[in-house]
Amino acid sequence: MSWMTILSNVPWGEVIARAPAVAEGAKKLWQRVGKAQPASEAPDSLAQLQARVADLEAEMVASSELIRALAEQQAQLVGRLDGLRRTVGWLLAGMMLCLGVAAAAWLR
Repeated sequence: MSWMTILSNVPWGEVIARAPAVAEGAKKLWQRVGKAQPASEAPDSLAQLQARVADLEAEMVASSELIRALAEQQAQLVGRLDGLRRTVGWLLAGMMLCLGVAAAAWLR
């Protein structure tokens, strides 16, 4: 299966319509995770558990930042692809018009 076949089967209208919602959801997730407070002090017997929780919180913050960045990148990519799709449509329409004019002139 070629890339063109795969890309032609993508529901671009739906992808474009959902891109802002994906970016907004990622931003909200980042805002919630970015404001998370570190774990409270625990007794020495729980020091390892506390360290693990702190590590998990740091990992969650890093993952959320990555998700936010990817969502923004996806929204930009979808916007650019939509612009390219429109440009190709206009180019095809112009080419068809030129071919029609050339065919009409040739038939005279």
